[in-house]
Amino acid sequence: MTMDPAHGTIGGEETDQRDVQKNNFADLGGDSQPHQEPRRVNNDPRANKQKGNQPRRDRRDVHGWVVLDKPIGMTSTQAVAVLKRLFNAKRAGHAGTLDPLASGGLPIALGEATKTVPFVMDGRKRYQFTVCWGEERDTDDIEGRVTATSDQRPTREAILALLPRFTGVIEQIPPRYSAIKVQGERAYDLARDGEVVELAPRPVEIHHLTLVDQPDNDRAVFEAECGKGTYVRALARDMGRILGTYGHICALRRTLVGPFGENDMIPLDQLEALCDRAASGEGSLADALMPVETALDDIPALAVTRADAARLHRGQAVLLRGRDAPTSSGTVYVTVAGRLLALAEVGNGEIIPKRVFNLTGLTASTGRNERN
Repeated sequence: MTMDPAHGTIGGEETDQRDVQKNNFADLGGDSQPHQEPRRVNNDPRANKQKGNQPRRDRRDVHGWVVLDKPIGMTSTQAVAVLKRLFNAKRAGHAGTLDPLASGGLPIALGEATKTVPFVMDGRKRYQFTVCWGEERDTDDIEGRVTATSDQRPTREAILALLPRFTGVIEQIPPRYSAIKVQGERAYDLARDGEVVELAPRPVEIHHLTLVDQPDNDRAVFEAECGKGTYVRALARDMGRILGTYGHICALRRTLVGPFGENDMIPLDQLEALCDRAASGEGSLADALMPVETALDDIPALAVTRADAARLHRGQAVLLRGRDAPTSSGTVYVTVAGRLLALAEVGNGEIIPKRVFNLTGLTASTGRNERN
């Protein structure tokens, strides 16, 4: 068996539920729950007599990632439902909520890719956003109610001097309209009911924050690369206050989510067109999929023999032996004959499987295994 470093990474406004998929092996954790539609049961014996006794078409196994270039106005939940329908997929979930007013990268996991969602959720995200000065709003974005105004406008020099204060690990108070839970209730639900929501500051990491453009005195365009849990809306609010005015987000686009960049994004109309061509036999939906293991680019890959693969697939540990056995420990993804097999922990001379993948069904085409 040989061990090779994998090749890439994986941060932003997201709060999803824990992955509760059934699996025989230990859960690696995470904050995302695949979207699943309720199953309808029809007890009418006449149901299967329709259309020449043809049963209703069942959903199929589809495995991989689709990075949707989400249009403005669509919720993340709606996007998951649309892709699940287009692919007729059994399981789907997204890796980090993108607000309706925002556009850009929304990675959607299909099938077995849902097991790798935590690795995307925990990584870096990059945003380009526009701050409108002079107004603070209760949602910290353009959709909210104006709560304070100012005639003051910051100069370019003042903005540039401020940016270092918002770079690195900082304390940030999340927006009142956020999905953070307060005594079991979502903060945005409490805020909508008129309750005063007091959220505690928490540490977040902002790797880069730059001023991209200043088209006029009322607006400034920024780019931020940040870690998990960072609220860009809170950045706009806090910068406005320190600059002696107020601010809120009036445009937001996500350009990076972990290993998924703009070159990986597919606009919805292009995806729908691809699905139409595939339905008429002129293409394949596999061309829109990225491999499940794309989400695992930031952890090492470990190749095993077919005999060891059989043991791991049954949930049994495998002893490390031979001169090529890795000496490091930690999380790896295991492959056999170049195919993803499992997520595992290496330690104490063993490979211990944690999540095993069953990639039977539609997967990414060979060409999508090569990154752009």
